[in-house]
Amino acid sequence: MSRGRARPQAAGSSHAAALVLVLVVALSSSLGGRGCYAAAGEDEEQPAVDYREALAKSLLYFESQRSGRLPYNQRVTWRGHSGLTDGLQQGVDLVGGYYDAGDHVKFGLPMAFTVTMLSWGAIEFGTDIAAAGEWHHALEAIKWGTDYFVKAHTEPFVYWAEVGDGDTDHYCWQRPEDMTTSRQAYRVDKDNPGSDLAGETAAALAAASIVFRRSNPHYSHLLLHHAQQLFEFGDRYRGSYDSSIEEVRSYYASVSGYHDELLWAALWLHRATGRDDYLRYAVDKADSFGGVGWAMTEFSWDVKYAGLQVLAAKLLLDGEPQAAEHRSVLEQYREKAEHYLCACLGRNNGSNVDRSPGGMLYVRQWNNLQYASSAAFLLTTYSRYLSGSGDRLLRCPDGPAAPGELLALARSQADYILGRNPRRLSYMVGYGRRFPVQVHHRGASIVSHKEDNRFIGCMQGFDDWFGRGRSNPNVLAGAIVGGPNCRDEFRDDRGNYMQTEACTYNTAPMVAVFARLHRLTTAAAVEANASDTSPEECRRQDAAALRLSAECR
Repeated sequence: MSRGRARPQAAGSSHAAALVLVLVVALSSSLGGRGCYAAAGEDEEQPAVDYREALAKSLLYFESQRSGRLPYNQRVTWRGHSGLTDGLQQGVDLVGGYYDAGDHVKFGLPMAFTVTMLSWGAIEFGTDIAAAGEWHHALEAIKWGTDYFVKAHTEPFVYWAEVGDGDTDHYCWQRPEDMTTSRQAYRVDKDNPGSDLAGETAAALAAASIVFRRSNPHYSHLLLHHAQQLFEFGDRYRGSYDSSIEEVRSYYASVSGYHDELLWAALWLHRATGRDDYLRYAVDKADSFGGVGWAMTEFSWDVKYAGLQVLAAKLLLDGEPQAAEHRSVLEQYREKAEHYLCACLGRNNGSNVDRSPGGMLYVRQWNNLQYASSAAFLLTTYSRYLSGSGDRLLRCPDGPAAPGELLALARSQADYILGRNPRRLSYMVGYGRRFPVQVHHRGASIVSHKEDNRFIGCMQGFDDWFGRGRSNPNVLAGAIVGGPNCRDEFRDDRGNYMQTEACTYNTAPMVAVFARLHRLTTAAAVEANASDTSPEECRRQDAAALRLSAECR
């Protein structure tokens, strides 16, 4: 696992102590305590947030989304084998991978972003995931995706972008095990380029190669080889994949273009290889590709700028030797990264990310929780980068922020998702006392084929299951649904797909966030039991908070 190198504490600085206190204040309310650090307005009747349970279920969710032949250790037992002839028409093996959401198309761009985020989380917070006992499941979730990407990269300049057709798939409501819809496969190549897809897949494979470097060096090398070839493909033959594949435009059009994915891939390849030519690529094309020009207020499967800007900023914060030569451009990257983070914190001179009355970061109506979860990830990650640097403060137009403040905002988004919101509804399926029960998901909404193996046809699923108005027979545990609107309003209805459909890229960023919060709240519980306390005990807890500095650095 790669971690930021510790830097000497600045002489006379009180930032470290302040950071620890902010962290304890931010996190202690998660412990269900009522003593020194009870959060203002905290509803004591709500149960404590269990980040470990959320972490475990988030990884379980990816097993529900598996396509292909399921392994013997499959834990989601209501699922079965599916898509076993994918690629057969084209003479290639495209069995495997993930369904992105509640349908059965395998869309390459969001699938690759999902794996990139799982891998990034494993790189930065692998020890936290392992401490919660979920490291093996995290590796399995990543490898299910990367195995498929290797299959789909059949030639150096050929990548299979999609299996299935969104239009025909959406006309049917069937279990994946009963699919009768088209399994047509679509590819990008030299004549039909897809630089955004090639770049994102290269980023996913490069990041995953770091994850597997110690445990499976041969596999790591294989992933890196494919990552380098895909980056070369995307860079040499430039073009957006949705211009080459018309069928994807209505579902996952690359609105941001491909420049962000090429910069993103270059920075991941630099991190995986240490080669200066990849860093030089990101520096030389920083301006022309928008890396230092686009100041963003979202980070998503389509728009990677904030993520790549954070990666570039890390080089400066870590004091990487290669960063010195490129310092001026990397400083511009860092400035844009901090624009995004300050916007999330509401300290960006008015150019901020909106929030709902209940505190949810709000970007847009359709599947808004994807933006809240990706923001929580970048906030958690940058908090760690700052804590290990000599700077220790986020530079915002409306005043600096300590790393603990970034983490506190990330925690507020995690808690909102897990039920600490105006509706007291968990937006993670299967977590908490109340959660969505009519998730827009074909497999979950129809009786499991293991309970009833009679074939369910295309329209029969609509007639018998989609519109019946009852809870799904199968719980899609760990899925984070699209979530509420800007007024914290949510309607649990299977037909309300803008709010009740769950996507892999909603949950993927939260794996690391849950792991980090679990580790920190566990440490805080040991050091400072936030129960009813006397003034003397409060003073003891203040001292305990300071002793957490080693963890926070």
